[in-house]
Amino acid sequence: MSKPATRRGRRSKNQKATEQNNTRIPQLDRAKLNPLANHLSPVEPLDTEQLEILHNASMDILEQQGIEVLGDIALNTFRKAGAEVSDEGIVRMDRNLVMEAISTAPATFTLTPRNPENALECGGKHINFGLVSGPPNVHDCIHGRRAGNLEDYKKIISLGQYFNAVDFIGTQGVAVQDLPANTRHLDTTLLNLTLCDKPYFAIGIGAGRIHDSIQMAAIAKQIPMDEMVNHPSLMTNINVNSPRKLDDSMAYGAMQMAMLGQPVSVTPFTLMGAMTPATMAGALAQQNAEALLGISLLQFTRPGAPVVYGGFTSNVDMRSGAPAFGTPENSIANMAGGQFARKYNLPYRTSGCNASNAVDGQAVWETQMALWGAVMGHGNFIYHAAGWLEGGLVASLEKIVMDCEMIQHMASMLQPIRVNSEEIGLSAMQEVGPGGHFFGCDHTMQRYKSAFYEPFLSDWQNNENWQMSGSKSATTRATEIWQQALKEFEPPAIDPAIAEELEAFVKKRKEVLGSNEPQLEVFS
Repeated sequence: MSKPATRRGRRSKNQKATEQNNTRIPQLDRAKLNPLANHLSPVEPLDTEQLEILHNASMDILEQQGIEVLGDIALNTFRKAGAEVSDEGIVRMDRNLVMEAISTAPATFTLTPRNPENALECGGKHINFGLVSGPPNVHDCIHGRRAGNLEDYKKIISLGQYFNAVDFIGTQGVAVQDLPANTRHLDTTLLNLTLCDKPYFAIGIGAGRIHDSIQMAAIAKQIPMDEMVNHPSLMTNINVNSPRKLDDSMAYGAMQMAMLGQPVSVTPFTLMGAMTPATMAGALAQQNAEALLGISLLQFTRPGAPVVYGGFTSNVDMRSGAPAFGTPENSIANMAGGQFARKYNLPYRTSGCNASNAVDGQAVWETQMALWGAVMGHGNFIYHAAGWLEGGLVASLEKIVMDCEMIQHMASMLQPIRVNSEEIGLSAMQEVGPGGHFFGCDHTMQRYKSAFYEPFLSDWQNNENWQMSGSKSATTRATEIWQQALKEFEPPAIDPAIAEELEAFVKKRKEVLGSNEPQLEVFS
């Protein structure tokens, strides 16, 4: 392998671009905020007795009803650990076995991408916001709605790198449908590593894709593959197919990650009324049972493997059956999921989503509802926090901009309040006197440039000036901003030799895979 590159952080490069181009996109300097921590007390919709009742109900599900698991490797892992496995592949586990397994998972870990300045602290009070992940389509107000493709993937990852509000990249900003399904993970991982130097999530479908992604991360970081087990560098997210089914591709992808020391978020996708009972209590009990089964499998695979407790519970529209997000139920579930994660001393993944078909008021209020639940539930990874639209069927460029504005609001709100004699400003009060104003006093003049949060999307002009400026809505301004951001974007520095090595790896793997699917079973 070639020698490591001399790395420059994305923040210093963005600051340089700001000085050179006199950009009007004022971003928070996350270098001063990171690691971002949530110092507010979590909101807990469940009292202690309710939480214990739901925990015991989850244990009853795992002991008595069980969960179907596909794949002989996963089933044999459960058998060796002492679980009961039926001929039909139903796995049942004693609650003591479950609790012993999850107790071996770490409460915190650090995720370090190729640029160590962008390392994420995971667990505890730390909070990290992620880019939209997985939609089959993309939309912007210039080109309209279209199927996911490579060029739009590049735009989405570039925006995720450009905006400081985004801490990590999801499994795929949009599904790249113009490339072969069996090798597109190589192309998207290459872009994740060259257009971006933040942590990213690998596509967790099958062990082959995961193994490829970890090998590419090892090349990017110039770490031997056999040492990656000690260097958490990328993540994946797997979904349990609710109700109560874990397929072999998800199981094997997650097991491969665990074998090589990379973190996995185990996230049941549960919609009340369709995939769980139409009650919050039923949904939370089932979500918890499914998550604990997946986490147990990873601890049986490699005790101490870093894992994340995932919750993705919302409801359906009972008139149509369509998924709904950003509902009161979704927000409560986001907060309650955090209670389970804290009970088991695990990091927590939740989401900020909406079901709107347009970048409009509905998109904003539903995302804000979900985001509040995620933040106040003390989510450590807030997935889909920037760009999600249409119930997850669309990645929206305008929505990325809007959501980054909301994330910056949240990051600013989470800063501790400074309280001391200088901040209180009794001398300023004395200087101004009764009936005066503070605009020109020394206390204000010392602080006027940095006293308050400065938005990049909100327009605070009076109505007359707003009309003179074109009467632009927030959506129109967001269209202008993402175009400006892409013009200003510069990929983060990477050693040319490392880039060549990555490209050579992708070429070789494509030749090996040909028209075959990546290997499903787990590499030893």
